[in-house]
Amino acid sequence: MNIIYTYFCSILTLDTMKARLNLTIDQSLLEEVKQYATLKNTSVSELVEEYFKVIIQPKKKSFVELIKELPKPKIDEHFDWKEENYKDKMKKYGL
Repeated sequence: MNIIYTYFCSILTLDTMKARLNLTIDQSLLEEVKQYATLKNTSVSELVEEYFKVIIQPKKKSFVELIKELPKPKIDEHFDWKEENYKDKMKKYGL
């Protein structure tokens, strides 16, 4: 029982370790953000925290960027693709 209590206390301690942050923004913007937070059933602090979590994550690379990073195959520049395709079709279909 004591181990479970200690475990839950450590989880609660980790989740509640917050730091204070002062921001200076336009008063009208603050009022709009407060209204938005109320509509979303959250707080301005939670909105800011979630935004910070989003912007610090590393940017995911697109499929094209990943393909461009692949090593280039070492193929002879005089390689005849049409001829090789023709040979493969002959082998496959027995022509």
